[in-house]
Amino acid sequence: MPYGYHGKILHVDLTAGKVKVEEPGETFYRKYMGGSAMGATYLLKHTPPGADPLGPENTLSLMVGVVTGAPFSGQSRVCATAKSPVTGLVGDSQAGGFWPAELKAAGFDGIVIHGQAERPVYLWVHDGEVELRDAAHLWGQFTADVEDAIREELDDRHIQILQCGPAAEKGVRFGALINNANRANGRTGMGTVMASKNLKAVAVRGQNRPELADPDAVKALAKWGVDHFEESDIYGMGLLGTAEVVLPQNKGGGLPTRNWASGFFEEAEAISGQRMAETILKGRDTCFGCVVRCKRVVEITEGPYRVDPRYGGPEYETIATMGSYCGVSDLAAIARANQLCNMYGMDTISCGATIAWAMDCFEQGLLTLEDTDGIELRFGNAEALVEMVERIGKREGFGRVLGGGSARAAETLGVGQHLVVAVKNHELPAHMPQVKRSLALIYAVNPFGADHQSHEHDPCYEWYPERSAELDLLDPQPADVLNAEKVRYALYTQRLYSCLDSVCVCQFVFGPAWQLYGPSQLVEAVRAVTGWNVSLWELMKVGERRLNLLRAFNAREGIGAEADTVPPKLLIPLQGGKSDGVAVTAEEVEAAKTLYYGMAGWDENGRPMRGKLEELALGWVADELGL
Repeated sequence: MPYGYHGKILHVDLTAGKVKVEEPGETFYRKYMGGSAMGATYLLKHTPPGADPLGPENTLSLMVGVVTGAPFSGQSRVCATAKSPVTGLVGDSQAGGFWPAELKAAGFDGIVIHGQAERPVYLWVHDGEVELRDAAHLWGQFTADVEDAIREELDDRHIQILQCGPAAEKGVRFGALINNANRANGRTGMGTVMASKNLKAVAVRGQNRPELADPDAVKALAKWGVDHFEESDIYGMGLLGTAEVVLPQNKGGGLPTRNWASGFFEEAEAISGQRMAETILKGRDTCFGCVVRCKRVVEITEGPYRVDPRYGGPEYETIATMGSYCGVSDLAAIARANQLCNMYGMDTISCGATIAWAMDCFEQGLLTLEDTDGIELRFGNAEALVEMVERIGKREGFGRVLGGGSARAAETLGVGQHLVVAVKNHELPAHMPQVKRSLALIYAVNPFGADHQSHEHDPCYEWYPERSAELDLLDPQPADVLNAEKVRYALYTQRLYSCLDSVCVCQFVFGPAWQLYGPSQLVEAVRAVTGWNVSLWELMKVGERRLNLLRAFNAREGIGAEADTVPPKLLIPLQGGKSDGVAVTAEEVEAAKTLYYGMAGWDENGRPMRGKLEELALGWVADELGL
């Protein structure tokens, strides 16, 4: 019996209504670790080229990692991988909560979902047993109601449920997977893929936790985290959540405002983490075994925007996309919009950013009241924001158009293409390349579109030189340049973050900068749980392997360097605040991209070369690509 994992991957054929268990060997687990790398492997092997993202041929993987469920902070994470209905390319999304650790306790290291059921079903996995059960009565229900119904039906309030919501069932492209009614695999439309398969939910429960190789070392790592938490830079996130960065971002000119016209929001204080803590915060929630407790729980019992604490509270990204992106300073309205996204199962980033795009179009006269169902979609209109989020969730009226995302809406309506702020049709998160230059590069080259959790942000190179040195990064660079050393920093930290998404640990807890644990402690964690004598070099190779798998999938779909661009809005000088007049230039992005491809071992089209794939023990991928 291996340490840390079960050696069992569950395959579910929804078309045939059958399940089987695959038992890969130790080499497979050490090569991929779990999570995103493992999910990308199954996607390449089981989803044919040109498959419809919403068709039965698309494969949806739900993978945890070799350390998931071990008793230390940051390990309860799950990665969902499939062909994305948002981008048409590889889709990848992570979430925390209690579901990942419970899946491991239920006896499996991951689930691969094939085919399409004739009618709605849900998957019930418990202590190594698997059932497909009828879910017709759950279809169309809000996420918290589905959780309650399944727990009552199976008579166990400790069951953990990962599900798609009614928005995904109706075809909203950016449907999320939701667990605990408030934790989301938000990005790239993984909930919509699940819904397209007529799979409503995956319920898990178990008592079968894998044995640890060195329980004392695991205990010591956990104790170190508890002892050093209050002195670490993650402590503020525990107190204020991710919303702690609203004011610092705004002060530095990096808070996207009014659809990225500015990096400064005059009313940022009204939507800050501090204001949330002073007003609507009810409590702090956590993920399985984690000391940080960064998850917000808010409650509003009076006024036009009621909020149920069951649905958590807004993160920084939501506060920005539903707030400053839209010029909205009403924290209660933002919290209500967040709840609606969790109820209906939608990515708050794509949802808020798409509404901000529509507001920009409305302000410029490209959309009228006739287009928007009579809703005055102007910046600052909190009532319009909340109404439109609900219409998107229901796919009613103009919400049906916006449910495709901003790029598809612009194409459908034939207006506002120049106002879309997205890469590969994937809306930009709330961190600005204008003030953190390497973000322009990583947003452009990231396989599944713009993502803020795919590498470490520029300021950290200056602020955390000791942690950077662990990755052989010894020459701190300022945040407002994009030179060769900054490209190297972007690539190395991207590989580390890619590893974190494959080992499946939280990037707020493990990382190369401000996180609780540094890179060397990631090595300690994997060694203590699995017994493998891994090195940081080996783990970085796992991250590099995962990136090449994701890029290979896109290459197989015929997509390369032409898709690695930044939106035109980033090239327009910002207005107001510290970043007034600042813009990204196309020339610097292209120069950085060329250098990045060379460092990565990719050709001029951004496609992995056979030599690089063979070096990563991915010769089978080179064969798949016909190299």
